[in-house]
Amino acid sequence: MGLYFNLIQIVISITLIVIILLQVKGDVGVFGGSGVARTRRGLERTLFNATIVLAAVFLLVSFLSALFS
Repeated sequence: MGLYFNLIQIVISITLIVIILLQVKGDVGVFGGSGVARTRRGLERTLFNATIVLAAVFLLVSFLSALFS
């Protein structure tokens, strides 16, 4: 059962990395930004929400993995 939790954690972590890198910040794009606060819309908002949800799922899977190990 621990193997399944490990595989799920790997898939979620890779997905989180990709989603975080895809988020647009300012004018520069993938790895930087101007730091100007603005409203998230469209795909940017979806990526932001997906990051929060996946991080929560990753924490839950991590706790379950530790519990059942």
